[in-house]
Amino acid sequence: MEKSSVVSRVPRRREIGISCMLNAEVGAVLAVMRRPHDPAVASPDEAANPHLLHSLKALRSLLFHPRQLGEWRATDPSVYLSPFLDVVQSDDVPAAATGVALSTVLKILKLDVFDEHTPGARDAIHSVVFAVTNCRLENTDSASEDAVLMRVLQVLTAVMRTRASVLLTDHAVCTLVNTCFQVVQQSAHRGDLLQRSARHAMHELVQAIFVRLPDVKVPVERSEAEDDVIATTGSYGARCMVDIFHFLCSLLNVGEVIDYADSVGSISSDEDVQLFALVLINSTIELGGEAIGKHPKLLRIIQDDLFHHLIHYATHTSPLVLSMICSTVLHLYNFLRRYASNHHEPEKARSSNASQHHVPTCLRLQLEALFTYVMLRIAAGSNGAQLQEVAVEGITSFCHQPNFVIETYVNYDCDPLRHNVLEEAARLLCKIAFPVGTPMSPLQIQAFGGIVTIITTIADNIEVDQAPDREAYNIDVSDYKPFWVEKCDNSDNSDRWVEFVRMRKLKKKKIMIAANHYNRDDKKGLDFLKLSKLVPSPPEPKSLAYFFRFTPSLDKNKIGDFLGDPDEFNIQVLNEFTGTFDFTGVILDIALRSYLETFRLPGESQKIQRILEAFSDRFYEQQSSEIFASKDAVFILCYSLIMLNTDQHNPQVKKKMTEEEFIRNNRAINGGMDLPREYLSELFHSISTNAITLFGTAGTPTEMSSAHWDDLIKRSRTVEPFVTCDYKHKLSREVFVAISGPSVATLAAIFEQTDDEDILHESLDGLISVARIARYGLEDILDELLSCFCKLTNLLNPYATAEETLLTFSNELKPRMATLALFTIANKFGESIRGAWKNMIDCLLKLKRLKLLPQSVIEPDTALAADSKAQTHAKSESGVIFPASHRGAGSNRSVSGLIGRFSQFLSLDNSNDSMISFGSELENNLKIIQQCQIGDIFSKSSKLPDESLQNMGRALIFAAAGKGQKFSTPVEEEEIVGFCWDLLVTIASVNLHRFSAFWPQFHESFAIVSQFPLFSPCPFAEKAIVGLFKIAVKLTASPSRLDKLPEELIFKSINLMWKLDKEILDTCCESIAESTMQILNVHGKNVQTVFGWKTLLHLLTVAGRHPETFDQGVEALVKLMSEGTHITRYNYPYCIEAAFGFAALKISPLDKSSRILSLMADTVNLLIQWHKSGYSDPGSTNSSSSEDGQKAGGSAGNLGANLFMKLVEALRKTSLVRREEIRNQAVAELRKCFAAAEELDFSPANCLACFNLVIFAMVDDLHEKMLEYSRRENSEREMRSMEGTLKVAMEMLVEVYLEFLIPLSQSTGFRSFWLGMLRRMDTCMKADLGDHVGVLQELVPVLLKKMIVEMKEKEVLVQEDGNELWDITNIQIQWIAPSVKDELFPEE
Repeated sequence: MEKSSVVSRVPRRREIGISCMLNAEVGAVLAVMRRPHDPAVASPDEAANPHLLHSLKALRSLLFHPRQLGEWRATDPSVYLSPFLDVVQSDDVPAAATGVALSTVLKILKLDVFDEHTPGARDAIHSVVFAVTNCRLENTDSASEDAVLMRVLQVLTAVMRTRASVLLTDHAVCTLVNTCFQVVQQSAHRGDLLQRSARHAMHELVQAIFVRLPDVKVPVERSEAEDDVIATTGSYGARCMVDIFHFLCSLLNVGEVIDYADSVGSISSDEDVQLFALVLINSTIELGGEAIGKHPKLLRIIQDDLFHHLIHYATHTSPLVLSMICSTVLHLYNFLRRYASNHHEPEKARSSNASQHHVPTCLRLQLEALFTYVMLRIAAGSNGAQLQEVAVEGITSFCHQPNFVIETYVNYDCDPLRHNVLEEAARLLCKIAFPVGTPMSPLQIQAFGGIVTIITTIADNIEVDQAPDREAYNIDVSDYKPFWVEKCDNSDNSDRWVEFVRMRKLKKKKIMIAANHYNRDDKKGLDFLKLSKLVPSPPEPKSLAYFFRFTPSLDKNKIGDFLGDPDEFNIQVLNEFTGTFDFTGVILDIALRSYLETFRLPGESQKIQRILEAFSDRFYEQQSSEIFASKDAVFILCYSLIMLNTDQHNPQVKKKMTEEEFIRNNRAINGGMDLPREYLSELFHSISTNAITLFGTAGTPTEMSSAHWDDLIKRSRTVEPFVTCDYKHKLSREVFVAISGPSVATLAAIFEQTDDEDILHESLDGLISVARIARYGLEDILDELLSCFCKLTNLLNPYATAEETLLTFSNELKPRMATLALFTIANKFGESIRGAWKNMIDCLLKLKRLKLLPQSVIEPDTALAADSKAQTHAKSESGVIFPASHRGAGSNRSVSGLIGRFSQFLSLDNSNDSMISFGSELENNLKIIQQCQIGDIFSKSSKLPDESLQNMGRALIFAAAGKGQKFSTPVEEEEIVGFCWDLLVTIASVNLHRFSAFWPQFHESFAIVSQFPLFSPCPFAEKAIVGLFKIAVKLTASPSRLDKLPEELIFKSINLMWKLDKEILDTCCESIAESTMQILNVHGKNVQTVFGWKTLLHLLTVAGRHPETFDQGVEALVKLMSEGTHITRYNYPYCIEAAFGFAALKISPLDKSSRILSLMADTVNLLIQWHKSGYSDPGSTNSSSSEDGQKAGGSAGNLGANLFMKLVEALRKTSLVRREEIRNQAVAELRKCFAAAEELDFSPANCLACFNLVIFAMVDDLHEKMLEYSRRENSEREMRSMEGTLKVAMEMLVEVYLEFLIPLSQSTGFRSFWLGMLRRMDTCMKADLGDHVGVLQELVPVLLKKMIVEMKEKEVLVQEDGNELWDITNIQIQWIAPSVKDELFPEE
């Protein structure tokens, strides 16, 4: 009970408070009214109006009535408002009383004593409006009047702020605004306080009214009478807002235009009104927002009146007004461009509001006109520097809008009928911002900010998770399709719409090229149109008509000549050309002006006649009035107007035609009747005051005339709606391509020339954004950008010494910023770099020479693991630049987060990562280089495409070969060349998986550099052979390789290098031996090619020549041959050759040579094994191609014999070395091989070949050497040694002969072979050894006897008539060894 009583007291206290307030106000008004103004009046009540006093007293009597205390909200407001309103409207009360009464009304309104639900509220609120707007002030001084007007303004504002304001009618609201504006006008001649208060009140009123616009229902179209009824009876809504907005727009059209250039430093009263109106208009647009687009009448006012005034006055006003105009247009763009538009956004439905409230017009042409006629022209400087700065600021503000860049490009730059607004704006900003001196002016800085904004916006929106292939960006016109007014077939499909827009832009570009061709040679221009599929083949009239009508910059003389030509096709084009004009509702002279502006009227009368006939037909068809009886009347009047134009505006005509003469000349031309005199008079004055341009030039008219504006409004009703869209990857890329040339050049020039730190950082941000965009298939732009950065590092300055370069790098911020940017781009976007690698490598090598690189930028041996190590390193060493979240090469989305604010990494305010920090200059420089993470460029090159990788490698190879390098000392040269090869090894190591794709180009580069005029193979070849072997080790260490090409490629490169300078085999023997043995011992099973084995075994042999590497070489060879698992029929010959090389070496110990010879002989077992298994290499783990097999030894049929010949040939050559033990063992091993050769199933031909090429050759060579030693002085020992080896060889000869006697005897050449045997026996028997009695004379008879006896037993040598072999042998034995002749051939 107690609680409810407390609650009930609260509203009662409020009611009592209201009663007390009203009582006090009544007392105040009465007190002021009773104050005697005339001393002659005795009683105060006599001075006041009795009616007013009575009403006030009556109100006081009701204030504390028990029934009234709880019912103020339910009481009719007129009860307590009327006495005060009567005072306000009375003309016989003092101004002070009026002011107090107004204050009372203001309090009532602010306290919300009544609301919209209070009975009688509608009449009460209208009574307030009527009373305030009809406030009487008679015989009042200026100060008092100002005070009352201040109260009036407050009440007007309070009326619109009260809750009951929703009950006001449209008429009442307009009355409020009109009253407030009247006060604004009166305040212009009063005090500054009243003027400010009046304008503020006007602002408050407009805001209070238009804040309700989003909630106001869209009105149904009604007649004007119905609108008037609703405006005076219903609640206020769109009608009053339309009227108020129209009134505000009309305020812009005040007085004469004052040229601002003539009134600098002052603002005229007209401009002041315009500025005030623009402030109010801005408020309405801000509050109404997109809701304005739902109200057709408001939108039409904006499209026609507002834009017309903005465009008309913008070029002749003050900077302040122009700034407000720019702000207004910016708001219109943001809020209203979406209405009556197509919205392209994937997977989102179009706006329901836009579809329900479709407006037949949009702001597309108006925005284009404002940019074309106002913003761009003022920004170009045609209206003075101050206006130029405002215009540039306005353009920059537009560029800051999220979708302005892409939407402007799509709606204008890609439309063949529209101007290239974005491209022209960007080029203009670049032209203004381009530095011509330092420091930059404020205007240049503004333009520069606009460029950076455009580039950064594109970069932030171009990124995609997976970049398309380069071919995906290509687009071409495959066949002709009408495109001037073409619409996308399926605009809901985002991808198809993007391709449609790109195709339109491509055709527009080609149209401009065609225009250039046409202006030089009209035939070539038309041919280009056909070739580019811009017109059908053969051409149709309509396509050419559109080309002449809408292509800017065409030579108007050529257009006129073509249209006036009598050819039938030209006439068809003329008719189609004329059909593109809409003359509906247009007066004749305006129609003729717009028609003749598009081309130059030819001088030939017949051509003029044809053109005017076409115009007359079109104009007559579209006239709705009954002025002209026929098209002939139009034609005659057109001729007359042209003649009048010449008469009035040709200075050579002295006597000008009068109006009467003009009217008289045109009598009875309208079907025998006269045209209306008023009509002709209007035409006369129009022509005489404003000439028709008959000889115009190409381009846009310099001024927006009323006729042009009317035509624009007419076209805006049918033009394609404004397209609102989000950024699409391909479109964003093409936007950048359109502006890339001047933009990149300007940003680079600013970065190069500026000394301002903020501008330096901002320009670097812009250039980094350029790189972010250029990585998507714009390699040329990225290369140019990187080349520019290379130049700005000052590292490539050919005229600076090393000390000067180091000093500059240490003390100046710009070179270090450029260096960091250069290598950061290379790290992130290396896949798009092509030709710029050369300059980047040059910069890197310069840093190496300056000792600014870490001890080792990259460790080649650990390159494969660099990626994982770099993660940890980046976090600890330079996490500011490369945070872990941005490290993934495949994450393109992360790039904007990393490089988007690149300047943060270079901030001088950050003590941790400052470009200038405490410590030595060297430490600071090393820190910058460490942030560059140069090693990652090479250790993570696996992400680079083949072309980029090839260019990088080529640059390194050329640099290592000395191209473009100047070495001060041999030590420096060796360091630089070694560094280049370390990087090449790193590249190859991390790209082994695609070695075949890039190494052929590397190898080609090796061959190219070897042909350089001043090329020196040292130290290039030395470092190369070491590096190439490192790569070879990594290649052969990959067991899963299926492709043998990489192995062959690397060994070809190794062979090329040692052939450049064979001395490197000696200087690099240890490294070569180590790598070769590592491959043979550890990865021998993975060597797959014959060429690889050949190179390895050859270099192993070469390494064995040196004492320091001999033992390791022998060990590797012995292991290879003793195990035999890696020996195949394809590498067998090279193994034997290598074994021979080691066995025959002078430095080889006897035991090792003996061991090698033994292993050589044992390999015959491999031959036997292969022969029996059909040459399938049993026991071998690798395989080779048939091509390799053919290289090694021909077909499988004679493979065994060929390989055996390699073996015995090597042993034969070993039998000729100087050491007797080795020779004798070689002969013995040779005998062993022949003994086992029976299992190889040699044919007679094979046997003959073995004797002729091996055994006979060995015997002959030994015999010759023996004789040679016998002729030398003091060489008896050598002679005896050689004789001993020959003795063993002869014995082996006979043994092998007897072993293969049967197959030999079956050979067709056995007779010659046998004679050869006997001849060698004879040679040895008769060898002249001086005084020495040789052992051969004793041996030969024994051997002959042994052979002949065996031959007889096997019936190879048979005594019979006609046996030629027997007879020859008999005779030869008699010559060779007569002592055994009788024993072997007894007389019968």
